[in-house]
Amino acid sequence: MRGVLAVRLFTLFAIVCLVSGCVLNYNFNDSNSNEEPQLMNMDSESTAAAAPLDEQFDGPEDSPDQKNSKDRSDKLIILGAGSISSLFLGSLFSEVFKITVLVSLLTPLISKSKNRNDLLTRGRLLGFLEANAGIHFSALRDSLGLANGVTAYHLQVLENNGKIISWKDGKLRRYAISEISKSKLDTIRNPIMGTRLAILEILSNSGKLGLSNSDISKKLSISRQLMSYHISELRKSEYIGTNSEAKRPKWILTNLGVDALNSSNSFQYPQ
Repeated sequence: MRGVLAVRLFTLFAIVCLVSGCVLNYNFNDSNSNEEPQLMNMDSESTAAAAPLDEQFDGPEDSPDQKNSKDRSDKLIILGAGSISSLFLGSLFSEVFKITVLVSLLTPLISKSKNRNDLLTRGRLLGFLEANAGIHFSALRDSLGLANGVTAYHLQVLENNGKIISWKDGKLRRYAISEISKSKLDTIRNPIMGTRLAILEILSNSGKLGLSNSDISKKLSISRQLMSYHISELRKSEYIGTNSEAKRPKWILTNLGVDALNSSNSFQYPQ
Protein backbone atom coordinates (compact mmCIF):
# COMPACT_ATOMS: atom_id res chain seq x y z
CA MET A 1 0.00 0.00 0.00
CA ARG A 2 1.32 3.41 -0.91
CA GLY A 3 2.55 5.57 1.92
CA VAL A 4 3.41 2.75 4.34
CA LEU A 5 7.16 3.34 4.14
CA ALA A 6 6.67 7.11 4.37
CA VAL A 7 4.55 6.77 7.53
CA ARG A 8 7.11 4.46 9.13
CA LEU A 9 9.99 6.85 8.38
CA PHE A 10 7.94 9.80 9.62
CA THR A 11 7.12 7.96 12.86
CA LEU A 12 10.76 6.99 13.35
CA PHE A 13 11.75 10.62 12.87
CA ALA A 14 9.19 11.72 15.49
CA ILE A 15 10.40 9.11 18.01
CA VAL A 16 14.04 10.10 17.50
CA CYS A 17 13.13 13.75 18.10
CA LEU A 18 11.23 12.91 21.29
CA VAL A 19 13.95 10.67 22.70
CA SER A 20 16.74 13.10 21.82
CA GLY A 21 14.83 16.01 23.37
CA CYS A 22 14.14 14.06 26.57
CA VAL A 23 17.80 13.00 26.87
CA LEU A 24 19.04 16.58 26.43
CA ASN A 25 16.49 17.85 28.94
CA TYR A 26 17.47 15.17 31.48
CA ASN A 27 21.18 15.98 31.13
CA PHE A 28 20.46 19.69 31.57
CA ASN A 29 18.44 19.14 34.76
CA ASP A 30 20.98 16.67 36.11
CA SER A 31 23.88 19.07 35.60
CA ASN A 32 21.98 21.85 37.39
CA SER A 33 21.10 19.66 40.38
CA ASN A 34 24.70 18.52 40.83
CA GLU A 35 26.21 22.01 40.58
CA GLU A 36 27.26 23.42 43.96
CA PRO A 37 26.74 27.13 44.44
CA GLN A 38 29.98 28.99 44.81
CA LEU A 39 29.92 31.00 48.02
CA MET A 40 32.18 33.98 48.44
CA ASN A 41 34.44 34.12 51.51
CA MET A 42 33.50 36.90 53.82
CA ASP A 43 36.06 38.80 55.97
CA SER A 44 33.73 38.96 58.93
CA GLU A 45 30.26 38.04 60.08
CA SER A 46 29.23 41.68 60.01
CA THR A 47 30.02 41.96 56.29
CA ALA A 48 27.90 38.89 55.52
CA ALA A 49 25.05 40.21 57.60
CA ALA A 50 25.17 43.54 55.81
CA ALA A 51 24.98 42.00 52.32
CA PRO A 52 21.53 41.90 50.69
CA LEU A 53 19.78 38.53 50.88
CA ASP A 54 19.36 38.20 47.09
CA GLU A 55 23.09 38.65 46.61
CA GLN A 56 23.84 35.99 49.25
CA PHE A 57 21.64 33.27 47.79
CA ASP A 58 21.62 33.96 44.04
CA GLY A 59 22.80 30.86 42.21
CA PRO A 60 25.02 30.97 39.13
CA GLU A 61 23.29 31.91 35.90
CA ASP A 62 23.00 29.37 33.07
CA SER A 63 25.89 29.47 30.64
CA PRO A 64 25.24 30.08 26.90
CA ASP A 65 25.92 26.39 26.18
CA GLN A 66 23.35 25.34 28.78
CA LYS A 67 20.75 27.71 27.34
CA ASN A 68 21.36 26.39 23.84
CA SER A 69 21.03 22.83 25.09
CA LYS A 70 17.73 23.63 26.83
CA ASP A 71 16.38 25.33 23.70
CA ARG A 72 17.35 22.36 21.50
CA SER A 73 15.71 19.89 23.86
CA ASP A 74 12.45 21.91 23.93
CA LYS A 75 12.38 22.21 20.13
CA LEU A 76 13.02 18.49 19.61
CA ILE A 77 10.27 17.52 22.06
CA ILE A 78 7.79 19.90 20.42
CA LEU A 79 8.74 18.65 16.94
CA GLY A 80 8.38 15.00 17.91
CA ALA A 81 5.08 15.50 19.75
CA GLY A 82 3.72 17.57 16.87
CA SER A 83 4.63 14.88 14.35
CA ILE A 84 2.89 12.16 16.36
CA SER A 85 -0.15 14.41 16.80
CA SER A 86 -0.35 15.04 13.05
CA LEU A 87 -0.56 11.30 12.40
CA PHE A 88 -3.36 10.98 14.95
CA LEU A 89 -5.33 13.94 13.59
CA GLY A 90 -4.89 12.75 9.99
CA SER A 91 -6.31 9.37 10.98
CA LEU A 92 -9.39 11.05 12.44
CA PHE A 93 -10.26 12.93 9.26
CA SER A 94 -9.37 10.38 6.55
CA GLU A 95 -10.17 6.68 6.55
CA VAL A 96 -7.60 6.10 3.80
CA PHE A 97 -4.88 7.73 5.89
CA LYS A 98 -5.98 5.82 8.99
CA ILE A 99 -5.62 2.50 7.20
CA THR A 100 -2.14 3.48 6.01
CA VAL A 101 -1.11 4.33 9.58
CA LEU A 102 -2.57 1.08 10.92
CA VAL A 103 -0.85 -1.01 8.27
CA SER A 104 2.42 0.82 8.88
CA LEU A 105 2.54 0.67 12.65
CA LEU A 106 0.25 -2.04 14.02
CA THR A 107 0.21 -4.86 11.48
CA PRO A 108 3.91 -5.73 11.96
CA LEU A 109 3.14 -6.32 15.65
CA ILE A 110 -0.02 -8.34 14.94
CA SER A 111 1.70 -10.49 12.31
CA LYS A 112 4.17 -11.73 14.94
CA SER A 113 1.39 -13.06 17.16
CA LYS A 114 -0.38 -15.38 14.73
CA ASN A 115 -3.03 -17.72 16.14
CA ARG A 116 -5.63 -20.24 15.01
CA ASN A 117 -8.30 -17.61 14.63
CA ASP A 118 -6.52 -15.88 11.74
CA LEU A 119 -7.98 -18.17 9.07
CA LEU A 120 -11.41 -17.91 10.65
CA THR A 121 -11.23 -14.09 10.69
CA ARG A 122 -10.17 -13.95 7.04
CA GLY A 123 -12.95 -16.34 6.13
CA ARG A 124 -15.46 -14.06 7.84
CA LEU A 125 -14.06 -11.07 5.97
CA LEU A 126 -14.25 -12.83 2.61
CA GLY A 127 -17.80 -13.98 3.22
CA PHE A 128 -18.94 -10.54 4.30
CA LEU A 129 -17.26 -8.84 1.33
CA GLU A 130 -18.86 -11.30 -1.07
CA ALA A 131 -22.28 -10.28 0.21
CA ASN A 132 -21.44 -6.58 0.65
CA ALA A 133 -19.17 -5.57 -2.22
CA GLY A 134 -18.08 -1.94 -1.96
CA ILE A 135 -18.31 -1.66 1.81
CA HIS A 136 -15.79 0.73 3.36
CA PHE A 137 -13.24 -0.03 6.09
CA SER A 138 -15.02 1.40 9.14
CA ALA A 139 -18.37 -0.19 8.27
CA LEU A 140 -16.67 -3.53 7.67
CA ARG A 141 -14.82 -3.30 10.98
CA ASP A 142 -17.95 -2.40 12.94
CA SER A 143 -20.10 -5.06 11.26
CA LEU A 144 -17.70 -7.84 12.22
CA GLY A 145 -16.78 -6.38 15.62
CA LEU A 146 -13.05 -6.30 14.92
CA ALA A 147 -10.36 -3.92 16.14
CA ASN A 148 -8.79 -1.38 13.80
CA GLY A 149 -5.40 -3.07 13.69
CA VAL A 150 -6.79 -6.57 13.25
CA THR A 151 -9.06 -5.47 10.41
CA ALA A 152 -6.27 -3.61 8.61
CA TYR A 153 -3.85 -6.52 9.00
CA HIS A 154 -6.16 -9.22 7.64
CA LEU A 155 -7.39 -7.03 4.77
CA GLN A 156 -3.78 -6.38 3.81
CA VAL A 157 -2.98 -10.10 3.86
CA LEU A 158 -6.05 -10.92 1.73
CA GLU A 159 -5.22 -8.17 -0.76
CA ASN A 160 -1.58 -9.25 -0.99
CA ASN A 161 -2.76 -12.80 -1.70
CA GLY A 162 -5.08 -11.58 -4.47
CA LYS A 163 -8.28 -12.54 -2.63
CA ILE A 164 -9.74 -9.05 -2.46
CA ILE A 165 -9.35 -5.67 -4.14
CA SER A 166 -9.70 -2.15 -2.76
CA TRP A 167 -9.99 1.37 -4.10
CA LYS A 168 -10.09 4.91 -2.80
CA ASP A 169 -13.46 6.66 -2.71
CA GLY A 170 -12.91 10.20 -1.46
CA LYS A 171 -11.78 9.86 2.16
CA LEU A 172 -12.94 6.23 2.29
CA ARG A 173 -11.38 2.97 1.16
CA ARG A 174 -13.78 0.35 -0.20
CA TYR A 175 -13.32 -3.39 -0.62
CA ALA A 176 -14.67 -6.27 -2.70
CA ILE A 177 -13.64 -9.83 -3.48
CA SER A 178 -11.32 -10.17 -6.47
CA GLU A 179 -13.70 -12.61 -8.21
CA ILE A 180 -16.43 -9.98 -8.60
CA SER A 181 -17.69 -9.60 -12.16
CA LYS A 182 -16.42 -6.66 -14.19
CA SER A 183 -19.89 -5.27 -14.82
CA LYS A 184 -20.79 -5.35 -11.13
CA LEU A 185 -17.46 -3.83 -10.17
CA ASP A 186 -17.92 -1.04 -12.72
CA THR A 187 -21.35 -0.30 -11.29
CA ILE A 188 -20.01 -0.24 -7.73
CA ARG A 189 -16.95 1.86 -8.50
CA ASN A 190 -18.65 4.19 -10.95
CA PRO A 191 -22.40 4.04 -10.52
CA ILE A 192 -24.25 5.77 -13.34
CA MET A 193 -25.74 8.98 -12.05
CA GLY A 194 -26.57 12.50 -12.96
CA THR A 195 -27.08 13.33 -16.64
CA ARG A 196 -26.18 9.89 -17.96
CA LEU A 197 -28.65 8.20 -15.64
CA ALA A 198 -31.32 10.68 -16.77
CA ILE A 199 -30.53 9.86 -20.43
CA LEU A 200 -30.94 6.15 -19.79
CA GLU A 201 -34.25 6.73 -18.02
CA ILE A 202 -35.59 8.86 -20.90
CA LEU A 203 -34.53 6.27 -23.46
CA SER A 204 -36.09 3.53 -21.36
CA ASN A 205 -39.44 5.37 -21.48
CA SER A 206 -39.17 5.79 -25.25
CA GLY A 207 -38.94 2.05 -25.86
CA LYS A 208 -37.97 0.85 -29.33
CA LEU A 209 -38.90 4.16 -30.95
CA GLY A 210 -35.82 5.84 -29.56
CA LEU A 211 -34.90 9.51 -29.34
CA SER A 212 -32.47 11.73 -31.22
CA ASN A 213 -29.82 13.94 -29.66
CA SER A 214 -31.97 17.03 -30.06
CA ASP A 215 -35.00 15.29 -28.52
CA ILE A 216 -32.97 14.27 -25.46
CA SER A 217 -31.32 17.69 -25.07
CA LYS A 218 -34.73 19.39 -25.14
CA LYS A 219 -36.16 17.06 -22.53
CA LEU A 220 -33.16 17.58 -20.23
CA SER A 221 -32.62 21.27 -21.10
CA ILE A 222 -28.89 20.85 -21.72
CA SER A 223 -26.70 21.97 -24.61
CA ARG A 224 -26.16 19.78 -27.67
CA GLN A 225 -22.40 19.76 -27.06
CA LEU A 226 -22.83 18.35 -23.57
CA MET A 227 -25.44 15.92 -24.83
CA SER A 228 -23.09 14.66 -27.58
CA TYR A 229 -20.38 14.04 -24.99
CA HIS A 230 -22.61 11.94 -22.71
CA ILE A 231 -24.08 10.04 -25.67
CA SER A 232 -20.56 9.23 -26.84
CA GLU A 233 -19.56 7.91 -23.41
CA LEU A 234 -22.72 5.82 -23.07
CA ARG A 235 -22.15 4.38 -26.53
CA LYS A 236 -18.55 3.43 -25.63
CA SER A 237 -19.90 1.54 -22.66
CA GLU A 238 -22.42 -0.18 -25.00
CA TYR A 239 -25.33 1.04 -22.90
CA ILE A 240 -27.09 2.55 -25.92
CA GLY A 241 -27.36 1.73 -29.61
CA THR A 242 -29.17 2.90 -32.71
CA ASN A 243 -32.52 1.68 -34.00
CA SER A 244 -31.59 2.22 -37.65
CA GLU A 245 -28.75 3.01 -40.05
CA ALA A 246 -30.02 6.52 -40.70
CA LYS A 247 -27.60 9.45 -40.84
CA ARG A 248 -29.17 10.92 -37.72
CA PRO A 249 -30.22 7.82 -35.82
CA LYS A 250 -32.37 7.63 -32.78
CA TRP A 251 -30.90 6.09 -29.66
CA ILE A 252 -32.35 3.15 -27.75
CA LEU A 253 -31.22 1.18 -24.73
CA THR A 254 -29.27 -2.04 -25.23
CA ASN A 255 -29.72 -5.02 -22.93
CA LEU A 256 -26.55 -3.96 -21.15
CA GLY A 257 -28.02 -0.48 -20.75
CA VAL A 258 -31.20 -1.89 -19.24
CA ASP A 259 -29.13 -3.86 -16.72
CA ALA A 260 -27.01 -0.81 -15.92
CA LEU A 261 -30.12 1.32 -15.40
CA ASN A 262 -31.72 -1.22 -13.08
CA SER A 263 -28.48 -1.65 -11.12
CA SER A 264 -27.96 2.09 -10.77
CA ASN A 265 -31.52 2.70 -9.58
CA SER A 266 -31.29 -0.01 -6.95
CA PHE A 267 -27.64 0.45 -6.03
CA GLN A 268 -26.65 1.72 -2.64
CA TYR A 269 -23.24 1.40 -1.08
CA PRO A 270 -23.38 -0.94 1.92
CA GLN A 271 -22.89 1.02 5.12
